[in-house]
Amino acid sequence: MTSSRYRGRPRRTRPHIWVRVVHAVLGGAAGIVWLMLPGMTTSADAPVAITREEQLAPPATTTAQEDDGTSAVDLVLPVAVLATVGALAAYGHVRRVRRARTRTTPGGTTTGAPPAPPPLTDLDAQARSALVEADDCVRASREELSFAEARCGPEAVAPFVRAVLEADGELSAAFRMRRRYDEGHPEEEAARLHALAGMVGRCREAGRRLELAAPAFRRLRDLEGNLTPALETAEARFRDLAGRTAAAEATLADLATRYSPAATASVTGYPEQAKDRLVFATTHLNHARQAADSGRPEEAARHLRAAEGAVAQATTFVEAVHELAAWLRQAADMVPAALTGAEAELSASRTAARAEGEPYARLLHADAELAAVRQELTSGRPHDPLNALRRIVHATVPLATGRTGVLPAAALLTAQAAVAAADDFIATHRGTVGVTARTGLAEAGRLLAAGSPADLPRADALGLEARERAELDVRLHGNPYPEAAGHERGTSGAVSGGILPGVAPDESPAGFGCP
Repeated sequence: MTSSRYRGRPRRTRPHIWVRVVHAVLGGAAGIVWLMLPGMTTSADAPVAITREEQLAPPATTTAQEDDGTSAVDLVLPVAVLATVGALAAYGHVRRVRRARTRTTPGGTTTGAPPAPPPLTDLDAQARSALVEADDCVRASREELSFAEARCGPEAVAPFVRAVLEADGELSAAFRMRRRYDEGHPEEEAARLHALAGMVGRCREAGRRLELAAPAFRRLRDLEGNLTPALETAEARFRDLAGRTAAAEATLADLATRYSPAATASVTGYPEQAKDRLVFATTHLNHARQAADSGRPEEAARHLRAAEGAVAQATTFVEAVHELAAWLRQAADMVPAALTGAEAELSASRTAARAEGEPYARLLHADAELAAVRQELTSGRPHDPLNALRRIVHATVPLATGRTGVLPAAALLTAQAAVAAADDFIATHRGTVGVTARTGLAEAGRLLAAGSPADLPRADALGLEARERAELDVRLHGNPYPEAAGHERGTSGAVSGGILPGVAPDESPAGFGCP
């Protein structure tokens, strides 16, 4: 790249110098030719004897005049040619100088306004794409890192864990900038352009940190040179997961008999999707074995990493079912205490409130919400304990005084469940989820990690919104790789999950570091 110190100066390129040299040489040659013409045109006839009288006779006037005229003409023509060549060279030089002063390409100066920055919409699209790619990169790195840790141990992968954490920190900062940008801050167009450029820069820095660690990580795994241990680790996890998938299916069936359909909606279909990923993993584990036995280590490593990605996502599906079952049990146990605590808070607020104004309106709304929750619990019909707990928390947040500790605990539980459900869905469908859902999830995770009780209801709401937006993205994307079109079973899920690139599912799968 050209240094900014010299970027504005007009370049004297080598072709321009040679053009001037050629002009000068041609002009000089033309002048020499014209000067030599008199000698070249002297008569070459045979010599004639001159008599003594002719030698003594005075020269004729006309002959002298003719000789003078011929000599003048011979001098004027070369001078005219040289003047013409000089004028053409000067004209060409002036044109080149003017063109260099007015052009805006690199190598020329711009006397007018500087080049316009890219439009806001173009830079916004670039920032959105950078955020999605960086998020995919961090998630894929975590997945492959878990297999390396299972084989090599925590100490061996500690430097790469730090690299992923550093990249995640840069990405989190970029998502915070995106959140503020979507909320309208800053307002000035120049400042918004700067904010978008900052997002892109943060994403590039996240990728750079992973890229720096990627060569050492590949040497640690050494899949091309020593595939067998990694392959055995993946196959062992695959066998364990096959049994856990059946257990998750049974757990989900039991939850469906105890709670309402809304309570299990976030994991409905997860056992089937886990099986789909496992089928894909089976295919690629077999391909990896065959390629390794045939002496194709690079192809074997590619198939192994695809299988590992599928196993990692199948694990996410299975664990999500068991986690939801645990949260529903905790919520069901906590709802009665949360109702009692909420009524205590309302009683204290009712004593201090007047019979009119906004505080009293909030009290009426909270009373109605708590009454609806109590009626739902006593009806005997299956219900959603997490949703009941969420309604209690959100009804009493504007009026809570912190007299009881059960409401913050309830807010923490609902926020954890909402954020985890959104994160699991985006992780297993990241190939089709856009930046809006990811930005909401990042903000929800930030508020949850901060641990402030006042921020927990907001984290819960953002987690729910992120999940809804992600589901919408998946529905709008559809299924571009049906099995009937000749693709092997599980390819569509692998592309939707970001295991394989959507534009070319036959290329290398995602792994540690940026593609």
